[in-house]
Amino acid sequence: MVKIPVNVRTSDEDSDLMSGTASFSDVFFRYLEDGETSSGNFCNSDDEEEENSFDVKESKAFWNSQGELLQTTLRRTSSIESRIRRATAEILREISIESTICECGTSPSGSCRNCWQREICNRLRITGLNCAVCKSKWRSSSDIPSGEHSYLEVLDNSNSRRGEVRVVIELNFRAEFEMARANEEYNKLIRRLPEVFVGKSERLWSLIKILCTAAKRCTKEKKMHLAPWRKQKYMQSKWLGRRERERAATVMVPLPVSYSDRPAKSKASMLTFDLLDNLGGLHCTAVEVV
Repeated sequence: MVKIPVNVRTSDEDSDLMSGTASFSDVFFRYLEDGETSSGNFCNSDDEEEENSFDVKESKAFWNSQGELLQTTLRRTSSIESRIRRATAEILREISIESTICECGTSPSGSCRNCWQREICNRLRITGLNCAVCKSKWRSSSDIPSGEHSYLEVLDNSNSRRGEVRVVIELNFRAEFEMARANEEYNKLIRRLPEVFVGKSERLWSLIKILCTAAKRCTKEKKMHLAPWRKQKYMQSKWLGRRERERAATVMVPLPVSYSDRPAKSKASMLTFDLLDNLGGLHCTAVEVV
């Protein structure tokens, strides 16, 4: 005679069986079903652990892949990019040690982004580069809000075979991709970016794709909402959308001696913090990267 395990048998079911109100098969298969359910729970738990383990491995593979893609893209360069990069670095070096004041009179030593851009633009033009301040502006759509952005652009037509080459200069590149509450993997990618970007538009497009894909993955892993201004379409609109080129104008002049009784103190804009503090490694990190 088959006995029901004591550890799963209840007094009500025992009484039903003894009184004849429930057949033995009803009670027995009920216990089998209960056992299968319990066993299934353990299986689900194991499956979840395997899935979590897979997610960790997949996540690690993703971030390693993005890091390699980013590093490869940053290391690529061309002769025109290197030339503009060297000229930009030299101008930033000069401005950082000069006592200057914005023409708009808002604050000294390049704290005004617009004046800072125009001064760099003017000096790049003096070196013979076709540089201009560009302003992009885009309308809102179903997935991104409207916005505008300004940056520097150099157009090179020195080689008729390759045609016109467009080089973008963004003075605050790294900060454009920084994100609050990001995970360490994303922050590690951002730390590899130069503070000042100098590179062809095609290279910039590749970087935007890599970084926006990483931002999307970061918010997913952190279970956060991806802000519309973090999307690839929004970021591309800043530098790769429709734009207007402004005529360069001199906006910074030497600070008069009588401006202050105290000696003028050299200041460095936060926009060039990375370049100026790491000038020794300029051509192998912040400059070489793009």
